[in-house]
Amino acid sequence: MLKKLRWKIAQFAERRWWKNYLKDKDPLDYKDWKRDYWKGIMASYRSVALVTDDMSVLDAGCGPSGIFMMFPKHNVTAFDPLLDKYAADLDIFNPKQYPKTKFVKAGLEDFKSEEKFHRVFCMNAINHVQDIEKSVDTLVNHTTSNGCIIITIDAHNYSFFKYLFRLLPGDILHPHQYDRMEYKEMFTKRGCKFLNASLLKKDFLFNHYLLTFKRIPQ
Repeated sequence: MLKKLRWKIAQFAERRWWKNYLKDKDPLDYKDWKRDYWKGIMASYRSVALVTDDMSVLDAGCGPSGIFMMFPKHNVTAFDPLLDKYAADLDIFNPKQYPKTKFVKAGLEDFKSEEKFHRVFCMNAINHVQDIEKSVDTLVNHTTSNGCIIITIDAHNYSFFKYLFRLLPGDILHPHQYDRMEYKEMFTKRGCKFLNASLLKKDFLFNHYLLTFKRIPQ
C-alpha cells in the first residue's frame, strides 16, 4: 500500500514538474533542443546503442519527448502511463506528429506486446515505476535474443543517503533509490550480459549513467 501511494504521488509530481518546466519555453525550441540532446547520446554511445534501419525499437517510459523522436522511419513502440495527460497538458506532445510510432498508455509493470524489440530504451524512467522488479522483467522479456537494453539512471553515490531517501520522501519524483551496482544486478540476474556503463553527469548525491546490456539467448 505504501509503495502504491508513493508511486501515485510521484506520478502527480511528474505531471506538475513537466507543466512547470515547460511553461516559459517555446515548444519548437524545446523540441529542437531535445532532439539535439538525443543526437548527442546516440553519437557518443553509437558502439553500444547503434540502431540500424531494419531494427525495431521500444521506448519504455517514453514521456512526452522520449527517444522515439529520433526514429521517424523505424518500427517504434513508445509507452508511458501518463501519455493522455501529456497530450492534454503539454504543447510539445502531439502523437500525430509521429505517424510511425505506436503509442501505448501503460506502465512498465503492465505493458504487454507479442513483439520483441532489437533495441529497448528506458531513459531516466526505471526509478519512476511502482514495481521495479516487474518493470525490469518487462524490459528483458520484450528484448530479442542478442538484442540490447539501454537505460539511463540516477544512481546513488553514498549508501547513507540511499537508505535515508528510502525511508524519507527526499526525492518525491523517484519512488526507488539504488546505486549503480544494484541496477546492474537487476539485469544480470535475469540472464543479460552487462556491456558498458557511461557517466553522463556527475553530481554529489547522484551520478547519471547510461547502462547497456545484451540479452543472452536462452
